[in-house]
Amino acid sequence: MTIGSSYNHPANVATTQASPSSTWAARFPNPPDLCFDYRKLVEQAGGIANSSLTDHRICIVGAGVTGLTAARELLRCGFTQITVIEQSQRVGGRHLTVVNNPHSSPASTPFEMGAMRMPFFNRTGEAPKDGCSLMAYYAKLFDLRISDFPNPGTPWVASTGIYLQEGELEGEGEPRMLIWNNPDGTTLPPSTVLQQVYAKWHRFAARMTEHVATVYGSQRWEAQWAAIVAHYHTLSFRDLVRLPALDSWDADAPGDFGGLGMSPEESAIFYAIGIGDGSWGAFYDVCCLYPLRTAIFGFSSHLQLVHGRVDEQGNPLQAPYLGDAVHDSKGLRFATPSYLGLAALDECLLFMEIGELGKSLYSHLLQHNDGLLTDSAVSALSKLPDGKVRVQYQWNVSNPDKTTPLSADFDSVIVTLPSWLIETNVHLGDFTSAMLPSSIINAYKTAHWETSCKVYAPLKKSFLRKNRRIPQILVTDSFVHDVYAYRYNESYAYDCILLSYTWEDDATKLASFSDAELAKKCVKELDRILLRCTNIEQPISPYVDTDNARVQRWVTDRNALGCAKLYRAGTYYEAISLMKYNRDLSEHSGLYLVGESFSVDAGWTEPCFRTAVDSVINICRKTGAAFNGGFSMDDYPHYQVKV
Repeated sequence: MTIGSSYNHPANVATTQASPSSTWAARFPNPPDLCFDYRKLVEQAGGIANSSLTDHRICIVGAGVTGLTAARELLRCGFTQITVIEQSQRVGGRHLTVVNNPHSSPASTPFEMGAMRMPFFNRTGEAPKDGCSLMAYYAKLFDLRISDFPNPGTPWVASTGIYLQEGELEGEGEPRMLIWNNPDGTTLPPSTVLQQVYAKWHRFAARMTEHVATVYGSQRWEAQWAAIVAHYHTLSFRDLVRLPALDSWDADAPGDFGGLGMSPEESAIFYAIGIGDGSWGAFYDVCCLYPLRTAIFGFSSHLQLVHGRVDEQGNPLQAPYLGDAVHDSKGLRFATPSYLGLAALDECLLFMEIGELGKSLYSHLLQHNDGLLTDSAVSALSKLPDGKVRVQYQWNVSNPDKTTPLSADFDSVIVTLPSWLIETNVHLGDFTSAMLPSSIINAYKTAHWETSCKVYAPLKKSFLRKNRRIPQILVTDSFVHDVYAYRYNESYAYDCILLSYTWEDDATKLASFSDAELAKKCVKELDRILLRCTNIEQPISPYVDTDNARVQRWVTDRNALGCAKLYRAGTYYEAISLMKYNRDLSEHSGLYLVGESFSVDAGWTEPCFRTAVDSVINICRKTGAAFNGGFSMDDYPHYQVKV
């Protein structure tokens, strides 16, 4: 998820960073709360640590990117008794790449129904896979093919069309589509009013970014970030947009960078258009720290499209089980790996050989009759008198006639589920308030999960090859909101078009339509918009194959119940308390809470990696493992919460 197009300023000014406070400090840009170089720890030969308790029994609930990363890194550390339980019949969670005919020739274009644009936290001029992130590390390790994502208003698209207020934003003349061509990345959005909105955003963001870059990772960083949080955590993004701008930053008020200083009219445009690159409206009522984190710390810089583990023509490289049937430890089949799109990352985590071990996570799990369990829904976690945790689950849950209740006891349990699934599907029993405080339970129960709706369809090659009138990308204040047409390569039979990409209320309002109705409704609305604009007057429907459209609504997906976990104004410290849980209480409870549910960076893959590694670090600490590379827990910073 992104709140807008590539905002590369953080990556451009990164060289101004101060001297790091330790050899394990992350460099800028990177997430702000825990300034730690996770890549440096994980990419060592032998991984994070060497276990002295290899038979410590560990259960991982969920085989999304979080669970698979935790399992893989635990195996590298030497832990051998690992069980992964997945409710669905595929791995990957909200990495959902849909390919209609993955093994056809020519192949079908992948549709990314979940996460799709990845930040690698690379600096400008640095290859994405050399970025200071776990995403960069794994993409390089697994030889994933990537390219610059065709975001609105960037050099990677032929043109961006902006349609606001029924094409009458400029207030005079006939309805028109505003066309934004930005071949060098420096061209401002079209029209005076859009440039005014852009200027107010950029003035604020640049000032904060340039100051943050000079102190990030230094001895001063924790105090600086704490001051920013203290100043802004009670404000919504809507409040920040209207908050008066400051002329300059004052060292006596280090957390105050002012606001964007927009008028009501400018705020309404910003709601729909962001900085000319896509709606930010879905984030208007969340805590303003979320968009600040996203824009200022590199989450929106140099975003990448992941093609998969493929060659230039999109053909999968040689890989284990490519196109072959795969089974879990009890013989149930689950989705065959295709190594296409972002889902290739999850397939690589499971199926690719771990070099120093000479085997894959998958082959290791299959050595145990409960190593990998798919189609199995965890129903209860109970703390036992002997300190273990009992995991109860329903096996073969998609086949009601053969569903079987089973259970097993573990020394540690890593829970990666979206928090609303934990509350609605999993009973937690016999954990004392010292093990699982009510404040922690309340924080994840009341966390805000956004809905999102994506409508994809195949797109005829002629649209991007020959069409010169309809813009490649559209940003609108219509119910379709954002539209993306893009190509992976020439070899795929079709290109693809994301007909509508919506969040929150904009997605909820589409809930009553069937998938087929919604796809046709989106195309009809796009035709109406394009025909209305006197500088376009051409429909898009002849290029779009609505019969093979695909729709994903994350809030009604039984394996997710939401697309991204955010937090309202005033709840930031509650979110941080969830992130602290593993270090403070997991050794006693046996539960490790990881994944996006227990992060403050919603919708991204990097926090899933980081929280997975956090659980491995803390299990290694609990079991007395020997950390590699001279790392110790003294090098691992603490999350800062309000006292």
